[in-house]
Amino acid sequence: QVQFVESGGGLVQPGGSLRLSCAASGIPFSIIPMGWYRQAPGKQRELVADIQVGGITNYADSVKGRFTISRENAKKTVYLQINSLKPEDTAVYYCNLAPIARPEYWGQGTQVTVSS
Repeated sequence: QVQFVESGGGLVQPGGSLRLSCAASGIPFSIIPMGWYRQAPGKQRELVADIQVGGITNYADSVKGRFTISRENAKKTVYLQINSLKPEDTAVYYCNLAPIARPEYWGQGTQVTVSS
C-alpha cells in the first residue's frame, strides 16, 4: 500500500538547520506533486512547501527564504532543508500529496523541536 516514511527530525537550537527526508512507496512518485506539512501543538496541520512534477516550488510565507523543498524521483524521496530554525517551527512534519493531501496516506511524521 501507499506509505510515506519521514525522517531527519530532532532537537535543534534556534538558528540551526535540519534536513528532513520522506521516502515514498506504492505510488507513481515521479508524476505526483508532493508537499511537506507540519502540525504544531494546538494548531491545524498546514502545508509549508510543495514541489510540482517539473520542479516548481511553493512556500508558505512563514518559511519562505528558510526552507527548501526538493525531490529525487529515482529514489522516490522528497527532502526539506530547513535553515535558520525558529522556535515557532517546532512541529511534527509530514509529507503527502500536495496541495491536497490524501487523508489515508498520512504517516507518523518526524518531530522537529527548536529550543535553546
